[in-house]
Amino acid sequence: MKLDGFGLFVNDMPTMVRFYRDVLGFEIKEDENAKNVYLVKDGTLFLLYRRSDFEKMTGRKYEYIKGFNGHFEIALDVETFDDVDTEYEKAIAKGAQSVLEPTTEPWGQRTCYIADPEGNLIEIGSFGNSAE
Repeated sequence: MKLDGFGLFVNDMPTMVRFYRDVLGFEIKEDENAKNVYLVKDGTLFLLYRRSDFEKMTGRKYEYIKGFNGHFEIALDVETFDDVDTEYEKAIAKGAQSVLEPTTEPWGQRTCYIADPEGNLIEIGSFGNSAE
């Protein structure tokens, strides 16, 4: 088996599509009201699927966390430490929720966290040196 991509089950498809497209720059392949929305970021498939449609398809109800979701993260890599700060500021200016401001960790990574409109955590980080 080969990892093809990953997906999120979402409540509000149009809002989530606009966030990943307009705030983070994911390439959108479908209309924001499609049942399955395929986004591509750096060659990786990223699927958004409506929770209600998935529940109907599987014949089950699922529990969903409200607020910040600490079950997983989406990690985005940038080249330099300065890029972490720049991308964080751009995302916040476009409406992302701040979770952790940019900080340099003891293990040598500069990282920050934001959240999408449904509370999923997104890390922006770099192990590169600060631009000189």
